[in-house]
Amino acid sequence: MSLNRPAQKPHRPFFSSGPCAKRPGWSFDSLKDALLGRSHRAPVGVKRIQEVIEKSKSILGMPEDYILAIVPGSDTGAMEMAMWSLLGERGVDALGWEVFGKIWVADIVKQLKLSDVRTFEADFGKLPDLSQVDTDRDVIFTWNGTTAGVRIPNGDWIKDDRKGLTICDATSAVFAMDMPWDKLDVVTWSWQKVLGGEAAHGMIALSPRAVERLESYTPPWPMPKLFRLTKNGKLFEEPFKGKTINTPSMLCIEDCLDALNWAEEKGGLSFLTKRSGENLKAVERWVAQTDWAEFLPKTIETRSSTSICFKVVDPWLATMDENDQTKIIKDVEKLLEKEGVAFEVANHRDAPPSFRIWGGATIDAMDIASVLEWIDWGYQTIRAKAQEKAA
Repeated sequence: MSLNRPAQKPHRPFFSSGPCAKRPGWSFDSLKDALLGRSHRAPVGVKRIQEVIEKSKSILGMPEDYILAIVPGSDTGAMEMAMWSLLGERGVDALGWEVFGKIWVADIVKQLKLSDVRTFEADFGKLPDLSQVDTDRDVIFTWNGTTAGVRIPNGDWIKDDRKGLTICDATSAVFAMDMPWDKLDVVTWSWQKVLGGEAAHGMIALSPRAVERLESYTPPWPMPKLFRLTKNGKLFEEPFKGKTINTPSMLCIEDCLDALNWAEEKGGLSFLTKRSGENLKAVERWVAQTDWAEFLPKTIETRSSTSICFKVVDPWLATMDENDQTKIIKDVEKLLEKEGVAFEVANHRDAPPSFRIWGGATIDAMDIASVLEWIDWGYQTIRAKAQEKAA
C-alpha cells in the first residue's frame, strides 16, 4: 500500500459492468457500413439481422436445434418475455442471490402471482443450496450474479431427464464462460455486456423443450404484443428468422456484428473465455497481496470472471455504518474519474459497499492490473484525507 501516485494509466479506463467497454481497436469507422435509413424488413436488413443470430449461435456453440431471436428491452425484456410466456404450467423454483435474480423472484411472486413458488435466496457473495432445487419444476436463475461477482460453477445440479424448464439469465456470462447448453432450456442476454455492444436489444435462445411448452400451454393472463412468442397456438417463427417483433436499431446491429466478427477472427469462444479468465487472475493476484481487499465470493469456484466484485476489509472502514462505507467507495470512484483512469468501479447501488470491475473479453488484462494500482492509491488517499479531517 502506498500514497505514491501510480505512473502508468490504463490504456482504456472503461470498467463499467454495462454498457461495457468496446472491443480493443474499436472506432466509429467500424459502423460505416450500417444500414441507416433502410428498413429492417427489407431483404438486406433481414439478412444483416440474421447474421447476428447465426454468428452468435456459431461462436457460442449452441446446439443446431436451439433457436435464437433478437427481442426488445435488453436482457430484461428477454427474461420478462420468457417468464410471461412459459411459466404457470407447473411449480416454479426461483433463485435470487444478487440484485437481478431477486428482481425475477419478485416478478414471479408479485406480478405473475404464481401460487406454487419456492424461493431460494442467499446473501451477496454466496449461492443458494443448489442441491435443494427440483428441476422437475421450472427453475429461474442467473448464471452469473452481476452485482455479487458470484457465478454458478457448473450445471451438474440440473437433471438431464428433468420435466421442468430451466430459464437462465446469462447476460453477464455468455461469451465469457462455457455454458452447458444441454442443461439450459431458455437463455437470455444483451449485447451490452461481454460483446461491449449497445443497449436496448436482448436475445433469447429456446431449446426444443421450451418450444414444445410454448405450443402446448397457454398462460391465463393477457400477453402484451412485445412478449408474444406464439401465433395461433404455434411458435411465432419470424423473430427467429431475422424479422424482429419491433424495429431494431440498424446502427446497433452493425455494432454487434463488428464485435462478433472480432471474436470470430480472434479464435471464437475459447479466445473470449481465456481473456476473461486472465482478467480474473490479475485481480486474484492483487487481492492476495492487498490487506484491505477481499472478494465478495469466498468460494474460488464461484468467482465471476466478468463482474469481479471485492469489498474493503479495513478495520477503519468497518467502524462506519453501511452508508458511510458506500460514500468512501464512491469518493474513491470520483477521484479516479477525475484522474481519468477509471469509470464506474463502485458496485451497484443495491449491493453491499464494494468495488466492481468488469473483466469481460473486451477488457485487456494489463488495464486491469493498472486500474487496481489506482484503486489502491485512491483508497489510501481518501482514507488519509478522512482520517486527517477527523483528527
